[in-house]
Amino acid sequence: METTTNKKGRLPLKETWKLHKEKYLLIIPFAIIFVIFNLVPVLVAMGLSFTSFNMLEAPDFVGLANYIELLARDEVFLIAVKNTLLLAFITGPVSYLMCFIFAWLINELPPKPRAILTLIFYAPSISGNVYLIWKLIFSSDMYGFANAWLMKFGIIDSPILWFENADYILPILIVVQLWLSLGVSFLAFIAGLQTVDKSLYEAGSMDGIKNRWQELWHITLPSMKPQLMFGAVMQITNSLSVSAISMELAGFPSVDYAGHTILTHLHDFGNVRFEMGYASAIATVLFFIMLIANIVVQKMLRRVGD
Repeated sequence: METTTNKKGRLPLKETWKLHKEKYLLIIPFAIIFVIFNLVPVLVAMGLSFTSFNMLEAPDFVGLANYIELLARDEVFLIAVKNTLLLAFITGPVSYLMCFIFAWLINELPPKPRAILTLIFYAPSISGNVYLIWKLIFSSDMYGFANAWLMKFGIIDSPILWFENADYILPILIVVQLWLSLGVSFLAFIAGLQTVDKSLYEAGSMDGIKNRWQELWHITLPSMKPQLMFGAVMQITNSLSVSAISMELAGFPSVDYAGHTILTHLHDFGNVRFEMGYASAIATVLFFIMLIANIVVQKMLRRVGD
């Protein structure tokens, strides 16, 4: 069947549909679910962000008032942004590297040890509230593991109030978030490493690649760019959406808002105060922060192997 292209070298929409209609028909059910449960709520939230809405009365249009209040007058939100960005800048890149390094090392093992270690590293991320063990470790009395060991070795004389002292809260949250970070990205990297064509390494050695680092940069990483992109999106999303850990460990609100994040601020106005217009403005700001971060990281990943 002959096909014609337009001036830009692309097939007309009608021709594209004829060639790929079976694929589009298979995609349609997912596309409908995605539009209804993902795209529409995002657009509705953006629209509500320009209103005052308490869920009991009709939304009242207030223009940019929510954004002005949020960015210029809401001091707690600015603290939440600082805490969120600190968590993201530390846990995002570190957890991404951890996911890849552990996946790379485990991939070299025989199948059975690889399966066991994969389960061990992945388990914390799927174990629900298992991070609450850290509340026991950093309990503020002498029976908490951290205090007990520090007192046993004579480092401290009295228990440290870990979650009552603002200086300790964010570092502890960073440690716990890193502990939980070997999740879906970790599995994606293992899957990507398994699909790298082994003949590429033989061809690379003939072309002058002399060590494992050159193999990694010029062969392994370029061969698994889709998994690297997926992992980056997941790690960015996870690092910018810390909420439950902060509320469960440090309390809500935490001391001096030391563990307050953008998502806990959203929870405050959306689920506690029911100021849905203001909460929608917070959600919109967080959405664009995630979007910008994803665009920047994806541009950086496109240079891998160059």
